[in-house]
Amino acid sequence: MTTFAHIFLIMKLIAVTTPYFFVEEDKIITELFEEGLDILHLRKPETCAMYSERLLKLIPEKYHKKIVTHEHFYMKEEFGLMGIHLNSRNSKEPEDYEGHVSCSCHSIEEVKQKKEFYDYVFMSPVFDSISKEGYNSQYTPEELRKAAKDGIIDNNVVALGGITADNILQIKDFGFGGAALLGDIWGKFDFCNDENYLAIIKHFRKLKEIAD
Repeated sequence: MTTFAHIFLIMKLIAVTTPYFFVEEDKIITELFEEGLDILHLRKPETCAMYSERLLKLIPEKYHKKIVTHEHFYMKEEFGLMGIHLNSRNSKEPEDYEGHVSCSCHSIEEVKQKKEFYDYVFMSPVFDSISKEGYNSQYTPEELRKAAKDGIIDNNVVALGGITADNILQIKDFGFGGAALLGDIWGKFDFCNDENYLAIIKHFRKLKEIAD
């Protein structure tokens, strides 16, 4: 396992896909990479592998090394992906697996216990979730700052949950090495009604400018 500490010199932006597929998805993901997206987490729970394979084939191969998959771990080798992500659905890495592994954590104590074993961990929900109704933060700003002071939150911990342009600077202040974007960014695109996806790209540019 390689540490992410030397990579997170500035706060990284990570996008997590919607759980469903849609026609323009590959184009938006490609454009986000071209705009400076650091990492994409491919999260498609309970979906057939062939659809994820189809999506990956539509994304330029040069960006595959920046994609982490939450399902169908064989795709890591088949498509030359960055690595795999562990969560409650897929909690163990394949036997004899070598390479990048990240995982989801849902408390400060869990982050403390797990982060040394993984390249980085997601900690959620830092703020009230946008994409999951009723999935609210259990952390106070004081608890987060104490966790940073105690060395629990650091460059290898990525904040997830409710992150927007209005609070992303707080993620920096709390000491996180990265911010994972989901509801805020995908909410800027309505695949049923929008004629283009300029709004989502414009919003990402704003987030990146703030994060940098």
